[in-house]
Amino acid sequence: MTPRDTLGALRRGEVLTPDALIDFAEGLAAGDVSDAQAGAFAMGVCRCPLTPEGRAVLTRAMRDGGDVLHWDLPGPVVDKHSTGGVGDCVSLVLAPALAACGAYVPMISGRGLGHTGGTLDKLSAIPGFRTEMQSDELQDIVRRVGCAIVGATGDIAPADRRLYAVRDVTGTVESLDLIVASILSKKLAEGLEALVLDVKTGSGALMADPAAARALARALVETGQANGVMTSAIVTDMSQPAATSAGNALEVIAAMEALTEPGTRRSTRLIALTKALGGEALALGGLAADAAEGAARIGEALTSGAAAEVFGRMVHAQGGPSDFPERWRDRLPAAPVVAELRADQPGVVAQIDTRELGEIVVDLGGGRRREDDRIDVAVGISHLAQLGAVVTEGQPLARVHAADSDDAAEAAERVALAITMEGGAVTPPQLVQETIR
Repeated sequence: MTPRDTLGALRRGEVLTPDALIDFAEGLAAGDVSDAQAGAFAMGVCRCPLTPEGRAVLTRAMRDGGDVLHWDLPGPVVDKHSTGGVGDCVSLVLAPALAACGAYVPMISGRGLGHTGGTLDKLSAIPGFRTEMQSDELQDIVRRVGCAIVGATGDIAPADRRLYAVRDVTGTVESLDLIVASILSKKLAEGLEALVLDVKTGSGALMADPAAARALARALVETGQANGVMTSAIVTDMSQPAATSAGNALEVIAAMEALTEPGTRRSTRLIALTKALGGEALALGGLAADAAEGAARIGEALTSGAAAEVFGRMVHAQGGPSDFPERWRDRLPAAPVVAELRADQPGVVAQIDTRELGEIVVDLGGGRRREDDRIDVAVGISHLAQLGAVVTEGQPLARVHAADSDDAAEAAERVALAITMEGGAVTPPQLVQETIR
């Protein structure tokens, strides 16, 4: 079918055939579909959603429009994807932990846009670290080290790159079908055997509504399974940052504390999330009998230092310092101004506007409003008090890291407004809310 035929079928509310979806995806990848037609397709799918079978076909066609990695390794090829949040540096801890347990992790990640941070931006805080490389170098590092974290080349899912660009300007970003196809076309191009998805819900998530998050999780699992990849999704809480920091270098610090000092109190939530996702991934990949056994293995990789050792090898293989696990405190950039926010009255941390914290980091210079914005990797928020914490008057609630004192003062005022204190006990939301298999 021509693009015009497909758009006409969408306009009439018809169920698109597999051939129509494949032809349209191939046209996107080859440049035969115009931006206007891509925008009309996105709007048509919003108005007339695809069937589960159609969603799987579109995802597969978008994957196959570019390079797909193939592996010959002595262990399973697995990965994790998060739908995005604030202070979410789990990938930096999870990838080496999985590799330390015998998995191979070719993690293709992205940069941040808006209030959610990007894994590649965090890693750019490490001096010399390279995230741009061709597929053969990625495969070599994964084979030697066990994991690598890189950006997508222009040859990975080119149809998604076309469609993603028009979704933002046509108001179709929220389409469940297009979200699923976008996420999985890139992840399935990694040549995975198993994939675990971290679907966030809460004040800092893209899917703040729990029902919408669960619907997305189910659609992702169905579509991944339909394309031959063992897939699970874990719905997790983002009513507070995953770590107690938000900002690129600060999140690398949080990840390194989890890798090298896993007993620290600040790492509790980050490690719990890493174990939950890692346990599921190891079970899917056949390296653990179930998720509980897998989580225990991830915990052992952290406490033994095996995960930190793999992370160091990955950093060095991707151009960073050879002694990073030992000297990371000296290697990371620091903001010139650090301001401490203290409680003006006693109470309990009852609510955190996590999305606002992400916006504050962006306004400090640590994130992007546009894809071509430059970022300051040193700025952000650290030592954030967690939900349910009992705070005395004058006790620190957070530290703001800024380029100058004016920025620090303004950001500290906004952080104070983003934290709600109450007098009684507060029970934080459960971190892992549901697992969908």
